[in-house]
Amino acid sequence: MIVITAPTGQIGGRLLSLLLEAGEELRVVVRDPARLPESVRDRVEVVTGSHGDAATAERAFAGADAVFWLVPPDGSVPPEQAYLGFTRPAARAFAELGVGHVVGVSALGRGTPLAARAGLVTASLAVDDLIAGSGVAYRALACPSFFENLLEEAGSIRAHGVFTDTVAADRKAPLVAVADIAATAAGLLLDRSWTGAASVPVLGPQDLSPDDLARIMTEELGRPVRYHRESLEELRATLLGYGLDAAFVEGMVAMKRAKDEGLDAGVARSASAGTEFARWCATTLKPAVLAVPEAADAR
Repeated sequence: MIVITAPTGQIGGRLLSLLLEAGEELRVVVRDPARLPESVRDRVEVVTGSHGDAATAERAFAGADAVFWLVPPDGSVPPEQAYLGFTRPAARAFAELGVGHVVGVSALGRGTPLAARAGLVTASLAVDDLIAGSGVAYRALACPSFFENLLEEAGSIRAHGVFTDTVAADRKAPLVAVADIAATAAGLLLDRSWTGAASVPVLGPQDLSPDDLARIMTEELGRPVRYHRESLEELRATLLGYGLDAAFVEGMVAMKRAKDEGLDAGVARSASAGTEFARWCATTLKPAVLAVPEAADAR
């Protein structure tokens, strides 16, 4: 029995499909079962609730051989609560119920001078320590930023040919497609011969700077795309304007600052396999940019 948390998310949804194709017995934990694709609802056991809730965790992880763990983003509370507070009930359940293996989504940066002051990344690394301390065999998928973050910029790219971040335009860093994270998780969950606790970097095939991204997007989208560097002060004001928790916002700002100082750099690639950014642009970003906005449809 493999349990998948966050099965309707970008990573969990892909992982669910991969494990169903492999013929695994699956259980999913989901707040709203209606969000599961109809094609899979009758093929998995469903536990309704939040996997950060103690009672739900006990029901979800009873009898589980392995668990895919992902902390969903929650900007309404401070990072310690959003990450460690959310995970503590599950870590207790892993130990009490004898779960054997856990694969979690985490971040790069462990062992670097920046790790202790990287905001949300620092909290994510603390989650890894908490789970590893429960006694399970644990693999933390150490990920950089996702290609899919650019989907939030599709409207700006469509209307203005601009995408925004806070790092220097020439700062090269790894990036990864969520499909590659799901594939790595699936491999670890299907072959559970590993023991102990360790990080598994999931880096994507190459390091890219915002200027590199702009050049590749321009080529693949067939329209000019340029990078706009936003200041950390502007980012802070924008996030606070959305009503996010102030401590969570500071965690986001600290993470962005650390990434600009090289938090994700320096990890050696064991292989170049993975989704190329140009391919992802052509298959995923381009349709999103070319899509007609809903407001235009209404007119």
